[in-house]
Amino acid sequence: MSDDFDETSGPELTADEEALLKEMPTLTDVGQARRTFLGQTITGGLGLFALMLLEQERAFAALATSPEAVFAPAPALENPVRVVLKVNGATKTLELDSRMVLLDALRERLELTGTKKGCDQGQCGACTVIVDGRRVLSCLTLAATLEGREVTTVEGLARGEELHPVQAAFIKYDGFQCGYCTPGQLCSAVGMLEEARRGEVSHVTEDVTKTTTKLTADEIRERMSGNICRCGAYPGIVAAIQEAHSGKETARTWRFVEEEELARVRKEIADETV
Repeated sequence: MSDDFDETSGPELTADEEALLKEMPTLTDVGQARRTFLGQTITGGLGLFALMLLEQERAFAALATSPEAVFAPAPALENPVRVVLKVNGATKTLELDSRMVLLDALRERLELTGTKKGCDQGQCGACTVIVDGRRVLSCLTLAATLEGREVTTVEGLARGEELHPVQAAFIKYDGFQCGYCTPGQLCSAVGMLEEARRGEVSHVTEDVTKTTTKLTADEIRERMSGNICRCGAYPGIVAAIQEAHSGKETARTWRFVEEEELARVRKEIADETV
């Protein structure tokens, strides 16, 4: 091998290749041009998209105000059935698909959106309502099966401005955080208290011969196990149900400050700052 061989050198270029190389832009110029091109393309595309949306809105607005506008009728119900039921004390007559579940009928047809759709599979309890005094999962209950039945949702628990005892206890013991599961928790608790008054037992009931069941913390946790709280407010929920059941205040780590006590504390702070 020749001593003057340079490993970094490449094959010699022809005259045409050298001329072409001189005419080509530098890599820096190519990169800047590419970034500029991409930026202009994205900006132009967004502007065109916004313009198309604006034109569609204008077209719809003009169509809606036109006296000659003809709109397609709402799609006809498949397998329609007529159901008459009582919801929160008011008689409701519904014409609905025979496959519609109670949850969708409440939310979409009666606009009672307090009942929440969680898993839609009967596993989380967020959709719990009360039917004839018993708690049911409305996402698994066909509305067509409730002819002549009485349904109570979270909107029907209170009596005007007076909260249901369970609702008041949930507030007192901070039995909720985000609140999404709370309607189902409340309806489930109300239904569960009625079950206990009727003497219905659970898997943890010690004496199944008694006509009424005393709800211990274990009883409450077992009977409310079908209602999931992703925030983990279970201690407050159990305490609230215990008070609503027994009428006795249970231990809690916080309480509302009375006006007299608040005035006394303010006075002490004012005296200390003098």
